Amino acid sequence: MTAEIINLNKVRKAKERAEKERLAEENRIRHGRTKAEREQQDAQRTIDEAHLEGSRREVAGDGYKRSGETEEDLDPGSVS
Repeated sequence: MTAEIINLNKVRKAKERAEKERLAEENRIRHGRTKAEREQQDAQRTIDEAHLEGSRREVAGDGYKRSGETEEDLDPGSVS
């Protein structure tokens, strides 16, 4: 009866790899987002950017105006 020879370096490295994989899986669960969550966040970001762009003011001469307004809308002399 002979004993089976074991390379201790291979056993140690296999154990370390298994531990790293376990930690990686734990981190994916803890910090990861699903594809649906990423797509929902991207859609919301697109909506927010469109809303922000629609509310943006542009420089018009000496004052500011909203997109779609004309110079006459801002002229204080035209107000009765």
